[in-house]
Amino acid sequence: MIRLLIADDQTLLRDGLQTILNLEDDLNVVRVVGNGLEAYEAVGELRPDVVLMDIKMPVLDGIEGMKRIKRDYPGTIVLMLTTFAEDKFIVDAMAGGADGFLLKDMPGDRIIQVVRDAASGHVILPAAIAAKLAARLSAFSPTGSDTFDEKALKHAHLTFTERERKIIILMLEGHTNKQIAGTLFMSEGTVRNYISVIYNKIGTNDRQEAIALLKELILKDAQ
Repeated sequence: MIRLLIADDQTLLRDGLQTILNLEDDLNVVRVVGNGLEAYEAVGELRPDVVLMDIKMPVLDGIEGMKRIKRDYPGTIVLMLTTFAEDKFIVDAMAGGADGFLLKDMPGDRIIQVVRDAASGHVILPAAIAAKLAARLSAFSPTGSDTFDEKALKHAHLTFTERERKIIILMLEGHTNKQIAGTLFMSEGTVRNYISVIYNKIGTNDRQEAIALLKELILKDAQ
């Protein structure tokens, strides 16, 4: 059973989420709250597995509430609820330790799957947000070069080709090799070869570690 806490100051939205999630046999919303401070206190009391945290709330906003939760209860998974994909909020949330994002306009079945994936330890980055993050790595130079702008990766001194950039974006979105192959009209073997090159460039052979390193590069560049 995955135990959930919902933090949102919009009563209609949080009650709707609660209803959708509680219909599933493996999901249980243990409490709903209206601000980041209440969320932090409820996590200390109830120790839920996953927190769905709105970004903009009174008393204590979601990002600050998430930071306190990750500081004192690091095993708690926190997904940020948002209706937009603004760079500043994305970077602040990721830098503070958020485990991912959940867009409020997602269909119910997708929200349920995202929660399950997050509880299983997967990085949760919807396409719109993954693209925003990847853009920090993929700013093209004015000359139209097919490599990433060196300034965007000054901390790591890396360059990626256009094809590698597209694969990185899909990796950040959580796609499998098979899904990447289908999206880019490539064979799975070719995708694996490209991913191996990306791994070599950033110094890891582990997919989750690679995604974490790419996120770290993005956040360093944003500071």
